[in-house]
Amino acid sequence: MISAEEFLAGRGMQPRPASASTTDAWYDAGTGPAEDAASTPPVPDAVEAIDDLEAAAAAEAIAEGAEGPTRPVRVRRGAFRHAVAEHPEDAEACKEAALRLLDAAARSTGALHDKLVERGYDADVVDVVVGRLVALRLMDDEEYARSVVRSCVGRMYGRRGTERELVRKGVPRAVAQRVAQEAEGEGAFVEAAWSLGRSVARKSGGADPQVAMRRFWGAAGRKGHDAATVRQVADALFKGK
Repeated sequence: MISAEEFLAGRGMQPRPASASTTDAWYDAGTGPAEDAASTPPVPDAVEAIDDLEAAAAAEAIAEGAEGPTRPVRVRRGAFRHAVAEHPEDAEACKEAALRLLDAAARSTGALHDKLVERGYDADVVDVVVGRLVALRLMDDEEYARSVVRSCVGRMYGRRGTERELVRKGVPRAVAQRVAQEAEGEGAFVEAAWSLGRSVARKSGGADPQVAMRRFWGAAGRKGHDAATVRQVADALFKGK
């Protein structure tokens, strides 16, 4: 690595003697002290000189094959947690991967299929594996959909919002519609709308009833409730208060 003396000499400067005061002029390399302050070359800022020295040292190290200063590389958590399939057509390996995924969390056939293809398995192999799991009753889209519906009702979703969530989770649309209709027939979404209305009323406290009603309509729309049910609940909880 280049020394401070070599660096200064390369720039045509010499360090001042240790006994010199801070106002003494710097020396030109090989020419002695300057005759007067006006003709003295400007003293470089200390920080800039140090930065230049470090940059020169880094450049020299890189030229000699050493690694320059680097920042630690951050790796996104979980980015390399799952290896890509080494043998995309290996049905046994695909089955083991599928079972591990199901052991971690319940999934629809669509979600499992997409995950396995994402891991690198051949789509035709995945179809066979998923079909086999269904035949063995290790997967059932309707049962999975019913569990999602229960979760959605607990979060005060309406039918439209629930169907949207089911499809997002990979449940076939026909199954999603059938299971949601079943829950609607049991009054699950009406009860969810009333729960949402009571929650908004409680959180609104002493707010103007019209303000609370608008909040309820907004929340109900986002959660996918139908207008007729929302109007019924809004009239009962907020109108005329």
